[in-house]
This record gives sequence, structure tokens and C-alpha cells, in this order.
Amino acid sequence: MKHKIVLFLAMFALFIPHSCNIEENNEQVRKPEIVDNSFGKILERGKLVASTDYNSTNYFIYRGEPAGYEYEMLNAYANYIGVDLELLVNDDFEAAVAALNSGKADLIAMGLTINSDRNRVVDFTKPMGQTRQVLVQRKPQNWRRMTSMEKIDEALIRNPLDLAGKVVYVPRHSPFAQRLRNLQHEMGDSITIVEFPQTSEKLIEMVAKGEIEYTVSTEHIALVNQKYFPDIDVNTPISFPQRLAWAVAKSSDSLKQNINQWIDEFYDTKIARFIYNKYFVNPRSLQYAHKYYSIRSGKISNWDELLKEKSKALAWDWRLVASVVYQESRFEPKAISWMGAFGLMQLMPGTAEMYGVDSLSPPEDNLTAGISYLKSLDKRFENIVEDIDERKKFVLAAYNVGIAHVFDARRLAGKYGRDPNIWDDNVDFFLLNKSDPKYYNDSVVYYGYCRGEETYKYVNDILYRYEHYLNVIED
Repeated sequence: MKHKIVLFLAMFALFIPHSCNIEENNEQVRKPEIVDNSFGKILERGKLVASTDYNSTNYFIYRGEPAGYEYEMLNAYANYIGVDLELLVNDDFEAAVAALNSGKADLIAMGLTINSDRNRVVDFTKPMGQTRQVLVQRKPQNWRRMTSMEKIDEALIRNPLDLAGKVVYVPRHSPFAQRLRNLQHEMGDSITIVEFPQTSEKLIEMVAKGEIEYTVSTEHIALVNQKYFPDIDVNTPISFPQRLAWAVAKSSDSLKQNINQWIDEFYDTKIARFIYNKYFVNPRSLQYAHKYYSIRSGKISNWDELLKEKSKALAWDWRLVASVVYQESRFEPKAISWMGAFGLMQLMPGTAEMYGVDSLSPPEDNLTAGISYLKSLDKRFENIVEDIDERKKFVLAAYNVGIAHVFDARRLAGKYGRDPNIWDDNVDFFLLNKSDPKYYNDSVVYYGYCRGEETYKYVNDILYRYEHYLNVIED
């Protein structure tokens, strides 16, 4: 009916007399609205690529698993639109913008404050919170013995005008430098502003250690770090409240509209509040985050040095082996599964016996035995799957479910016209479906039923976590 009304009105317009004083030459010809395909490309690709920065709130590794406020929010949005998530780590806003404009990233999720300078180069989504800029300074040395907060305040800068003549370090390309320049103009005096190639959190740590006197940070980041560095003070605001949002390229209207729709639906839900409270409110979460914060410690686990040493025998990146250990035991050397697998590498008793270890062996021996087993599996596939990275997927699957079921899946792939030497969308499909009678009763299957879904997920989880380890842990 709606289309008929539009058509009738269009036909009626043809018969409007010229006496209506509308001159044909002056009529504005409406151009068809051009809708960009930024959102459609993400759906077609099946992957959302986001730039974020690693710190103790946005993105980090916690007890071997990726974590962080921006990470969890991005995951929630990726799940909402039904795609995978890939992260690009950028500590520098300009580098993140370059990735956005070159098409390497779809959006920036770095807890960005909205301001006019940034509005010129990116488009912001609806606000997802607010913060303000605060001065980070060190409390007086004897502050714990002071009898009142008033005495502590007397030793600190509480009026931003008192920054006149002081040296303040801020991250390069951050909005803090412009705020300090505005403050100089307002006070009619000078502040020495040093734009330093370090993150806000690193500069906060430098203040805490007495290496510099002052820095500026967004309040939510400063408050989180104060839990870790109790000797710093973050109670002096130097700006009005500012809104926080994600950023997209200027041409990405369809993506921005979809994100805004998601924000409207998600932002006030219990899940959204839980994520926010976990990273910015709950003191226990904050303490654990700092304790296991991978960038500050540079570690994935307490076994990193051992993993680096033992992984040389396998010629795999130690971080990939670390991802295997996390998947198997969560780095817990005393872990025992319901099937009797034990230790860091969750060796079954029969396999463990082959390598001379048992449940009473030290963790180092368990790890050595597990890596030796991985190496033997790699050797079995060496002349079959020549591509090294591809072969790792077969080895991981065999470590989880046994090599016999993997060979069954290879034979099924060959029979049904898939490549038996490619894992993704080839062999993994048949292992995933090896619980289906159509496949496990097939004449090329020698070892019958297998709950392949677990192994399919096992391989994907290890490789997914490994990508996060690569993002935040140096080799």
C-alpha cells in the first residue's frame, strides 16, 4: 500500500500547473543517498578488526587469558553482529588513525575522549562513559604518618594554576598536551610540557618511582593505577568531564549507525554493568589485574623461563606452547582431569609412562615429556603436511584426541573432495562431524566415533589465545 501511495503522489505531481510559481530551472535535483559499505564489508569478511592499546584496563593477559574492558566490550559487539574479533595493538592515537584510514582497522577502541581536534579526523560513536583529566603527583614521603588529609593536601597541588613553572610529562599525541596549553593561556603563565613516547600508565609508574614529578591521565586510568601505586595522588582535576567513545573512519557511516544501535541496546544491560564494574569498580579485580598484568610483568605465567628453554627442542614459539599449557592445565602443575591426565601438560598415564614420568614427577619433567610427545607427533606429520604452520594444527588436534582420529578425518576429507593436508574448512570439518553416523560408519574410518567438537574447539582456542600472546608478550 505504501508503494502505491508514493506512486500516486509522483503521478499527481506531473499535473501541478505552472502557476504554482516553481521555476523548473531553479528546482534542486536530489541525488540518491550514497550508503557506505563499511558494515557490510565486516559481515562479508566475517571479522571485526579493532585498534586498541594494552594497559591494565583496556587489554591485557590475565592468568593466561586475554582480558580488559575494551576487549570484552569489543567481544560483545562482535558477538552481536556474528563475526570474529581481531585486535591491532596501537599505543599511539595517530598510528591507530592511520590504520583506520588505510583500511587495516575498522574502529578504534582505546577509551578515547571526544574533542574537537579528534572530531576533525575521525567520527565518534555514541558516548560509552565519561571521565576527566587529572593531575598525577606523588604524595609526600611521610603521608602515612600524617594525621589528616588536610596536611597531605597542603603538600600537593590542588589548584591547577599552581602548575605554573612546573614540568609535566604527557604521552605523545595525547589530548593532555592541548589541555595544558589551554591552561597556560588561562593562567597567563607557562608550564613546561614534555610530550614523551610512553603510555599514560608508564608515566604514572615513573611518577610513583620518583623519576618525574607530574603527569596527566584520564581519571578512570589514574584511579585503577592508584590501586597499584598507593603513593600517587590523582585527586586534582584539570578539565571538565569528557565523554568517552569508540571512533570510526569519516566514511564509515553504516558501521557507526550499527554500533550506535548496539550501544542503545547493550549499554544499560546487566552484562555491560558487570564488565564496567569488573575493571573500574571492584578492588579485588583491580588488584588481580595488576598482579597478573602481562605488560607490566612481561610474563604469561610463572613457567615462562622454563617454557622458553624447553620449547627449543620442538622449534615452536614458546608462546604457542604456553597457550597449550594454559589450555591443558591453566598453568597448574597439580591439575588432574576426570580421565586421569595430570600435570602441566595433562599427560595420560600411558603416554607419561612412555616418557618416564608419573604423577609424582616434578613439573619440569612433565613439561619436558609433553613437549617430547608434541615433537613425536610433529615428526609423524612432517612428510605429509609440509607447511609448518598448517602442520601445527594437525599436531595440536592429535595431542588432544589422538593421531588415529586425525588420520580418519584426513581420509574422509580425501574421499569427499577436500584437501587432507589443510586443516581449516577441510580436515577440521570431518573431525568436527566424526560423531555423526554418516561419517564414523564410513568405510574409510578405522577408529569409529569421536566427539570431534571438543578437539575442533581445542585447536581454535589455542591458536586464538596465541594471537593474544603475540600481541602483548615480547619474544
